[in-house]
Parts: sequence; C-alpha cells; structure tokens
Amino acid sequence: MTQQPITEILPVLPMRAQVVFPDATVSFDVGRDLSLAALESAGARDSRIFITRQRSGEEDPAPGDLFEVGTVAAVRQTVHIGNRTRITAEGLYRARAREFRMRDGFVYAFAEELAPVRGSEAEEEAGLRVAKELVRELKTGDEKETEALISIGDADVFVNLCAQRSRIKDVLKQRILEEPFVPARLQALCESLAGEMEIAELERKIAQDVRKNIDRSQKEYFLREQLKAIHAELGDDAQEGDKLRERLLSKHLPAETEEKALAELARMERMPSSSPEYTVIRNYLDWILDLPWTEETTDTEALADVEKMLDEDHYGLEKIKERVVEYLAVLKLTGTLKAPILCLVGPPGVGKTSIAKSVARALGRKFVRMSLGGLKDEAEIRGHRRTYIGSMPGRIIYEMKSAGVVNPVFLLDEVDKISADLRGDPSSALLEVLDPEQNFSFRDRYLEVPYDLSKVMFIATANTLDTIPMPLRDRMEIIELAGYTPQEKEEIARRYLVPKKCAECGLDEEKIRFTQGALLAMIEGYTMEAGVRALERAIGAVCRKAAVKIAKGEARSLSVTKQNLESFLGAKRFLREESMLGRDEVGTATGLAWTAVGGTTLSIEVSAMQGKGEILLTGKLGDVMKESARAAISYIRSHAEKYGIDESEFEKKDIHIHVPEGATPKDGPSAGITMATAILSAFTGKPVRRDVAMTGEITLRGKVLPIGGLKEKALAANRAGIRDIIIPEENKKDVEEIPAPIRKQLHFICVSEVDEVFRSAVTGV
Repeated sequence: MTQQPITEILPVLPMRAQVVFPDATVSFDVGRDLSLAALESAGARDSRIFITRQRSGEEDPAPGDLFEVGTVAAVRQTVHIGNRTRITAEGLYRARAREFRMRDGFVYAFAEELAPVRGSEAEEEAGLRVAKELVRELKTGDEKETEALISIGDADVFVNLCAQRSRIKDVLKQRILEEPFVPARLQALCESLAGEMEIAELERKIAQDVRKNIDRSQKEYFLREQLKAIHAELGDDAQEGDKLRERLLSKHLPAETEEKALAELARMERMPSSSPEYTVIRNYLDWILDLPWTEETTDTEALADVEKMLDEDHYGLEKIKERVVEYLAVLKLTGTLKAPILCLVGPPGVGKTSIAKSVARALGRKFVRMSLGGLKDEAEIRGHRRTYIGSMPGRIIYEMKSAGVVNPVFLLDEVDKISADLRGDPSSALLEVLDPEQNFSFRDRYLEVPYDLSKVMFIATANTLDTIPMPLRDRMEIIELAGYTPQEKEEIARRYLVPKKCAECGLDEEKIRFTQGALLAMIEGYTMEAGVRALERAIGAVCRKAAVKIAKGEARSLSVTKQNLESFLGAKRFLREESMLGRDEVGTATGLAWTAVGGTTLSIEVSAMQGKGEILLTGKLGDVMKESARAAISYIRSHAEKYGIDESEFEKKDIHIHVPEGATPKDGPSAGITMATAILSAFTGKPVRRDVAMTGEITLRGKVLPIGGLKEKALAANRAGIRDIIIPEENKKDVEEIPAPIRKQLHFICVSEVDEVFRSAVTGV
C-alpha cells in the first residue's frame, strides 16, 4: 500500500545564499523581520518550518521570488546574538510548495512531501560508489567526517548529506534538491563533485604559479579578491575593509596620513576580528576618519557685525574687541593669517571664559573648551602611544574631533594652574601646540602623523602670570583684564545679570525691578571683589526671595531699592568710606597689593619692644616681602639721625613686623615703602595717615622702584574708601589706564625718593 504524502501549512524561511537538505543539521543567522516573524510562528507550530531558497537577493522577497521545492525542517535551537538570531535546524524531508501566501508579516506555504523515486538497486549502487570515490579524492573537511559520510549506505541520504557539506554552487544544490529520481540525483552530484575537483586542481596550479612570481602587494590583492568572491558567494555584505578604504580615500587626507592609514588598514585585514590588535587598529582608523582635516567654517566678513556682537555680549573690554577686529581686518586683506594665541589674564569673575565664547560667536566659528586646572599628565596633551587597548589621543585632538572643523576657537582655561610630576610636564607639551612655528605639524603620540593646528584660534585664560613658565608665556599675546569699577559693575548688572537671574527664577520686569541705587548699594555693601560673581550671587538671592513672596501671594510685584535692600540680603557685609578708615595710628601703614583675585589693601603693623635687636616677621610672608622688610629696616637704621632716632634703639629693641590674615600667603615686590613707613612711625612715635595707601619697592639708597598692577590696586583703594595713593614716579604714565570715574575720585602722589613718602604719609615728618 502506497503511503500518502504529507501535506502541511508551514511558515516559510527564505534563504538568500544557502540550500538546506533533509537529513542534515545546519546553523545560520537570521536577521530580517520576515524571517523572524516566520520563526516566531514556527515556535507556535511545533517548531516546524519550510526552508527554501530565493531566486534573487531581495531584502523582502515576494512569494513569486521563492523556489517551490525546499526542505521541511525542525528548529532545534535558537540563540540571540545582538540584533541577529542564530538558529540550528534539522532537515526532515523534501517538499514542494503548492502555493505561497503572505500573512501577518511572513510567507507561509502549503507544503507537500516530495518522496524520493527509487531506481534499480544496481543503478543506485554504481552511482553511490562513483560518488564516494570522488569524495575520497577531493579530501575536503575532516578525515573522520569524510569516513563517516562514505560509510552511509542509503543513496538518497548520502546525496543529501554530501551535497550539504560540499562547496558546489547553490544553483547546482537546488537542482539536486529538486530532482526526485535517486539515480539522477547521484549523477548530478557526481558531475558537481567532478567540477569541484577540476576547480580545486586549477586553484592549486594557479596558487603555485602565482606564489613564485607575485610580490607582497599583489599577494594581498589576490587574497582580497578571493575573500571578496567568497563573501559574494555567501551573500554577505561588502567587506568592512573595502568600506573603510573607500572612506579613507574620499576623506582627502594629507599624503603622509593617508599612507599611514592605508598601511594600518592592510594590517587589520590580515588579522582575525577576534584579535585584540584588530580592535586597536579599528579604533585608530575611526579616529582618523572622525577628525576634521579640511572641514572649516567661514569667518564673518563684516567687521561692523563683529563689533556689534561683541558689544551685545560684553560691556567695556575695549582691548579685546579691538584685537579681534584687527585680526579679522588683516585676514580679510591678506586671505591667510596664522591664528593669534591670546592669553587673557585677570582676576576671577571678570568674564575671561565668556569673552572667548563671544569671540567664537562673533567670528562665526565653533567653540571648544579645555580646562587645564590641575593637569599633571603630559599624555593629556600629547596622547598615549598605541601599545594597549585603552590608549587614546590627547585632549587637544579629542576636542578637535568634537569641534568637527580645523579652525575653531579653542579655549585653554586656567593655563596658570598646570602642574608637573613624574608623568611629565604638560606645560612643556603645550609649547608645540601654541607655537605658530610648530603647530602646523603637531604630532599626537596616538595618531603618529602630523596634525595642522595653525588655523585654530587659541585663547588661554589665567589669573596670574607668575606660575606660567616663561617659554610658554613667550608664545602668547598677553592681554590683562583688570577688575571692574562700581559704575561698570552696575552697568553689567543692569544689562546682563539682572535679566539672567530674573529669568532663572521665573520673574519678569513686571514682577521685579532693581533701581540703580539698589545695584550700587549691593556692589558697595555686599561685595568686595574685582569681578562680578559675588554680585551675581547677591542678585540671585534677591530674586529667589522675591519669587517666594510672589508665589505665596504676598505681593504681585516688587521694587528693590537702596532702602529695602537689607530686607532681602541682611546687614551690610562691608563698610566703606571713613567708617573703615578709623583714626591715624603709630606703627601701622596701609599698602596696596596685587593678587590672583585682583587688587587688595594690605595693613602692615610694626611694633618696637625691649629686646636684643632681633627682627621677627609674621603673617606668612614670602621671600620677596621678607627681603623688602630687611631692606626697609636697613634704610631706617642708616638714616636714623636724619629722622631723630637714636641708633642705639635698634640694638636695644626687637622689631616685630606683622601683616594680618596670617593664614593667607603674601608675597610681591611692592610693600617696601609701606614697611619703611610703618617702621619709621614705630620708632619716632608719629602716626601714619589712615587715609593714605601706598605701593612701591625701596632700595638701600632710598629710591622708590616702579610696580605693576596699578589699575587693580587703584580699584582696591577706591573700594576701601581711600582717596590719596602714593605711587612711584615711573608709574605716572600708567594712571591713564585707570577708568576716568575712578581717577577723578583718587589723588595720586608720585614719588621717587622715600623721603617724599614719609612727608606725605607720616604726620609731623
């Protein structure tokens, strides 16, 4: 009795480049939505699925694109790997699809079993022997597997397993699968295996001939072509190496960089993808491709537009604005210009960082910022060598990648706070970055090829120049920013700070208003700084308290005035004018000093007491101030008679010089005349005027030497309510740099000899 063929309705798994036979177990990846939907349906149907081959390589094949003859298989295992799914399936029997239909996002078929048609026993045995002999001669695969295959006695099963593991083309495999007559299947298999033998023999002959004559590059090309052919047969996408090579060539890299990148790519292609070095090289090529080499932005051409944008963002700061406009003017006339390296030096809160952002906006360039505060490792600048998996470029190259163009505005913030240790000196590494004669070929250790930084506009910021090494300072154009006057602070608060803080607190002009008197009172009574950070915090505190009152319904709108300011901020923190000055005292003089946070007043106290002529210095003084103190004492001793002092007093009395706020380090060459004045007052008993401040260094001959930072010191004196300032004669020219409103409130006494200082500051001399 003839067994009826099996007919099933099964989901279809279309294969682009593989034929699955009955009796064989195969593993392959599935990633298309069509296939995944079929697998999901198969899971609900005893994991049985109809596997057939596509007629073309379409991503979403229609039912008409599929071969009717395929294999009914059972899905034995499913493993999810990333966005793909690997399945293992066992072929059960051949089947012919009587009809294909599309449903629920996948194709299903009415599959009818295609049973083998047997020939005579002698005919099958003859074909089987020939096929087994061809398998022995081919010598493909593992020897044990070959022997196991040859030991199979059933001709139909042998054809299925042999065709599955052989390298014959899929077209021939499909023909063998579709043939129902077993002797014909054996003949087709033998013909395919014979063809494979001819190809294998030809491959060996070609390989032997080519190996004798081709050089290294030709050999690599030959191997690549072979791999390409293999990938094409398997239906894989184009090789990753070809895509990378195409991208590298289209990037228009410099010649040296392109040569290096292509050499690294060739190395990568010869490595297995599982090799750690493969990942290192791939990351390197990604960096080469992601970095900008020719991409750049176009600078703003209209100088008036640049000036307008700078004025919108910042009040005052004329030197900076003038320098940027000069740069653009020269660039416009010449077409090429090495980017300047500006260094903005000034106390905190004066707007150094925001100036750099404004410059980028005005020029129409990208802006990147790199903070150098606390940087100790030289590799942060030059990068790490590619000797381990975690190596990477330095911060310079990293920020250039972030910018995406070769001509950004690059801010090197806090350049004065770089330090050095056993890992190198970052400030020395910056020399190559900031030197216009070198930075066109900056070499990062990771890239190992020159990178052009000459089009970058570097802007550095610092609080002080003292800690910046001289070679690094020599590469930069120094622009000093002094603190703001009360009038400038009031203007900045009105234009920028008040709108900013009101917006942060959800307030507008109808809900809160600051009068001019309130802003000036806030500046004078609640801040003692060169910049505007404390002022910004004070405005923020007022806005928050106002927001609470409005949110509670206690008021619809508020007006902040000088009279009600204390209700928002409490009692004044700083006293001004005469209340701070007090009365004239013996042995106490007021000096002016420059610090990293701006100018400040410095009170110096001297006490002469019975002793053995010892000198005691306290107040955490630096070496320079200690030397100034000894020079001042020596001058007073050498001219004791001139000032009515008994010289023997210096042998009978100890001199104690103290600068209050002992926890704060103090140093600098500008306290000499202040110390000399306080010492003279202590030994003569004549008081020093408290409404006079002074700055200048003293020599043993009584000369007064010039100082720096006069503008900052003048602003500090003005904040303290002092009106008379004694300055060296040689600093008279610097008075013009002080803002006119401050100059009008101060009286400058220019001196060249210390005697002039004493006459102006000590009562009765």
